[in-house]
Amino acid sequence: MTESPRPPGSLSPALQAALDRARLGIEEEWHLIISDAASRDEARQQVLVLSDGFRAVVQGESPGELPRSVLGRRLVEILRRRLLRDFASPAAGVPADEALRLLAAADRVHEMVEPDWAGHFADRLSGPDGMELVVEVAHDLRSPLTSILFLAETLQRGRSGPVNQVQERQLGLIYSAAFGLSSMASDVIELARGGDRLVDLDPTPFSIRDILESVRDIVQPIAEEKGLEVHLEAPDTDFRIGHPVALSRVLLNLTTNALKFTSEGRVEVHVAAGDGEAVNFSVRDTGRGIPSEAILMLFEPFRRRRGQTDYAFSGSGLGLSICRKLVEAMGSSLLVDTGPTEGTRFHFSLQLPVASMHDLGGLPA
Repeated sequence: MTESPRPPGSLSPALQAALDRARLGIEEEWHLIISDAASRDEARQQVLVLSDGFRAVVQGESPGELPRSVLGRRLVEILRRRLLRDFASPAAGVPADEALRLLAAADRVHEMVEPDWAGHFADRLSGPDGMELVVEVAHDLRSPLTSILFLAETLQRGRSGPVNQVQERQLGLIYSAAFGLSSMASDVIELARGGDRLVDLDPTPFSIRDILESVRDIVQPIAEEKGLEVHLEAPDTDFRIGHPVALSRVLLNLTTNALKFTSEGRVEVHVAAGDGEAVNFSVRDTGRGIPSEAILMLFEPFRRRRGQTDYAFSGSGLGLSICRKLVEAMGSSLLVDTGPTEGTRFHFSLQLPVASMHDLGGLPA
């Protein structure tokens, strides 16, 4: 008695048996999916759905709704691997053309069950806890970066043994890069909190010269790498009363941005006494300048480029946005002067009373 011909696209008994063996073999690899499945019953149920999906694709039919999840993807990978192992055995008796059909079906099903990561991430960000998620990521980034900063500084200062000039310069670059990433993470956290949070709520005495030297120490490796000069000018009256943490952050961010967008020449950080208690701050570069059409969006966080060639002063816009908010929190406005051949100058003026000997306490006058 001759065997009835199979409909086109249907599975042969040997191919069906191979698929059944692969499905049952999932139990042996439970350890690979235990973290992605709530229970064995859930895994078994999804395996049945997926194997039916394989069968439907081979037969030219719609596989229906398949589970788009990490578990579904993992199960398809295991099924495909076990099928390959089975097909390699002559005892399986699966014709090569049929084996290829099923493996092609496995690839299609794999694409269909791949989780929609972009959609999932967008849903999380647009949900009520979206900002908390961003802050958590920023915190997770900042913690290891803090360790990198500490280790780089320790090595650079020779506390773990002598370093040569080349190593010192390389460690400086590592420190500067890690500091930039850490600052961006801090900007994200600050933006979530409003961006105008003054850490030092009460004005305190501080040295403007110390802030400038700290900024120079951090950016110097970047300047040397690009062959740029960083020029600092401090006021005659050094000790003032104000918000040194916020001021330091603004000057460092503006100086780093100036170096980033200057290919030759110099960056000048100029601080001079003004009328009364005013102190004028300026960060100027000899870079390419900012086009007029980019000025309107300069201080907007997470701004987008309309085209690949559009100007963007900094990648996310977070730094300048935070700078403006901090300057405003200190009672001033962050202004910008720029031109295509004139470079860029950011400037602001703060009311900073001169610190008296009583204010300074133990600080040297």
